[in-house]
Amino acid sequence: MLLEGKNIAKPVLGLLKKAKVEKKLKHIQEFRFDEKTLPVTEKDGKKSITFGEKTVEVGQELKPTELFALSDSIVVTAISKGKGFQGVVKRHSFKGGPKTHGQSDRLRAPGSIGMTTTPGRVFKGKRMAGRMGNDTVTVTGLSVMEITDTGIVLKGLVPGAIGGLVRIRRNS
Repeated sequence: MLLEGKNIAKPVLGLLKKAKVEKKLKHIQEFRFDEKTLPVTEKDGKKSITFGEKTVEVGQELKPTELFALSDSIVVTAISKGKGFQGVVKRHSFKGGPKTHGQSDRLRAPGSIGMTTTPGRVFKGKRMAGRMGNDTVTVTGLSVMEITDTGIVLKGLVPGAIGGLVRIRRNS
């Protein structure tokens, strides 16, 4: 399924025109191949490569049924959901302070974060409160349960929001 974009930069439109793609695509992905292992051929002004029995031209739409098979091992990469600014209990699974012994307002606080005079600073990478999520997450070992020309059903958890962009590749 090709999604049409709204405001596309002129250099990208030039690339689409060179590849003889008529639609304004919402997302464009570049695939690089080693020319020694997969030689590039040119026919009628269009470059193409052949892997296995399949020949793919520049600008051609690839269907999931052409790239994957049932029970293939899949690697999925996407940007995880952003959670905003979170404290240490949610972000790093800290236990928090005791509910008794004079503590009334320190239940979810991180506690002590550093030493005294030496070294006299907080070390880089100290687990503290901050922005959580919105990271690139890769999940390996998913398997293909069902496959059609428009989509794939995977067994396992896929990172990211519903409707988000996901990169899927075969586990090699």
